[in-house]
Amino acid sequence: MNAEKRPNEMLGSWFVRSGWSKGELARQVNRRARQLGAHHISTDTSRVRRWLDGENPREPIPRILSELFSERFGCVVAVEDLGLRAAHQSPSVSGVDLPWTGPQTVALISEFSRSDLMLARRGFLGTSLALSAGPSLIEPMQRWLVPGPSAPAAPEPEPLVPRRPGRLSKPELDLLESTTVMFRQWDAQCGGGLRRKAVVGQLHEVTDLLQEPQPEATAKRLFKVAGELAELAGWMSYDVGLQPTAQKYFVLALHAAKEAGEKPLGSYVLSSMSRQMIHLGRPDDALELIHLAQYGSRDCASPRTQSMLYAMEARAYAGMGQPGRCKRAVRMAEDTFADADDWDDPEPDWIRFFSEAELNGENAHSFRDLAYVAGRSPTYASLAEPVMGRAVELFGKDPEHQRSYALNLIGMATVHLLQQEPEQSTVLAAEALDIAKKVRSERVNTRLRKTVDNALRDFGDVAEVVRLTDQLAVDMPETAEAV
Repeated sequence: MNAEKRPNEMLGSWFVRSGWSKGELARQVNRRARQLGAHHISTDTSRVRRWLDGENPREPIPRILSELFSERFGCVVAVEDLGLRAAHQSPSVSGVDLPWTGPQTVALISEFSRSDLMLARRGFLGTSLALSAGPSLIEPMQRWLVPGPSAPAAPEPEPLVPRRPGRLSKPELDLLESTTVMFRQWDAQCGGGLRRKAVVGQLHEVTDLLQEPQPEATAKRLFKVAGELAELAGWMSYDVGLQPTAQKYFVLALHAAKEAGEKPLGSYVLSSMSRQMIHLGRPDDALELIHLAQYGSRDCASPRTQSMLYAMEARAYAGMGQPGRCKRAVRMAEDTFADADDWDDPEPDWIRFFSEAELNGENAHSFRDLAYVAGRSPTYASLAEPVMGRAVELFGKDPEHQRSYALNLIGMATVHLLQQEPEQSTVLAAEALDIAKKVRSERVNTRLRKTVDNALRDFGDVAEVVRLTDQLAVDMPETAEAV
């Protein structure tokens, strides 16, 4: 005899606190499912009611609900926290506590990228993962600093079949590296949604090369390429809203950077992970990751890289509501950036994005975040305005970073809302909307929708706000395609 089904009180509690209606939750679930390629999902209010009454939905619904509530509350809300059963996950595609050895790193990147290419369109991969946070994330990442085995390696046995000399020529390796640069440029111009699968496919090809016998110097260069591609795949996944997938790629990128002996690249990967934690409302985790990046690259990072890390440290302190430490980190970012032009060694392509415009944008967002944490403080909003204005001015002259331009326009719009200036805010948000229609970035779309929603909530009687809200509904209907 079947036991009587009981209401899911845990899901009900999160649902009530969210302020969503059943219809709104259903629409958000459907929209996220379409993003993930799970087009078979069609949720309605009656289905949401059955979940609240105790029905356990099939995957990928539990993971979608976990992501939606995590974003709503700014903290990680696990499937179990919602009173739902998580699907069984194989170690290869779940968790972040992975072995720090070369062969396992290659195998894990190969399997995960292959699974992403095969399953992402049907929506199974991104929603079968769980986000890690707190000690379960920080402690495994700390092993990045632990040296590898110190015992001398055994001599490599002679192969039964003579190895082909120069399996990969220098021009071929150069081409792999230049292709990664090209992908990075496309991401900056067009957003993460347009070329993500191409990057994942290239990453999978590189792991195939790493599974073949290679000279040590070639293997290190291939691990470096794999680390950069995995970080970029993670960044693009983050940009289109696939948060657990993004975190997994970041972790794998850090492993590859360690195998390549690239400490600055590892610090850059950790900064991307930190940025994701800030986005998810975990500034304490973000700070731990940034401090780990700073410590691990303290003897080799360029001034530009150090400045970027200080700027992210400021973002974390702002989210934690620590203005004194935030302002100190902002000053350190500015002072260190001033030394960048005197750095004689060539810098890697991945740090070239951190320009004067990016520095101003990050620091302005730190002040803006302090304003929100301090209860919409006009003091911090006034600190943010000139710095954000400078970022908007510089990005407006840079056609290669349109997504960053849109994000800073939105940031400036939020500053004007904090200053009780809705008319000015709508002008900037409208400019961002024009750019958002040209780039494939769910991050831009989400921030724009949130800003316009806040404007409508606080200034719903202002004609410009009403017009922009109507225009947003027409130009950006919530029917995102699969990525």
